[in-house]
Amino acid sequence: MSKKDLYRPNVAMIIVSSNYPEKKEIFLAQRNDLSNVWQFPQGGIDKGEEVKEALFRELEEEIGTDKVEVLAEYPEWISYDFPPKIAKKMKPFIGQKQKYFLLKLKKNAKINLETEHPEFNDYKFVGVDEVLALSASFKQNVYKSVINYFKDEGLL
Repeated sequence: MSKKDLYRPNVAMIIVSSNYPEKKEIFLAQRNDLSNVWQFPQGGIDKGEEVKEALFRELEEEIGTDKVEVLAEYPEWISYDFPPKIAKKMKPFIGQKQKYFLLKLKKNAKINLETEHPEFNDYKFVGVDEVLALSASFKQNVYKSVINYFKDEGLL
């Protein structure tokens, strides 16, 4: 297995509220398996699945809605390594390579965390500058890169 194959293909999303662009409120969800760890929704891309197929499937599986508008896509794959404790559970992968999207919730979207396999127990919308303070340390470099890209594009 080559080093690049050790990173699990993953889709991730920065979701802004339906009040965007007047308000730039970003959706964060609290993991149900780690106390006080907040993150963007994300999930694996199944073998043979297109990235956008995975995006909409993961939205439905994680937050109970796929009623979003795709605003932008991060132009490249970005990766991070798992901390040792998580890496043990995720073998043979040592991290994830992710494709990020900026999404806007549609007005009629209803978030429901009580999905078939719940990953989150709470959610909130926060300002752009609050995201890093609430997120897991091992994801912060990726979050910072993606947020800064969308800021530079005038989107956040």
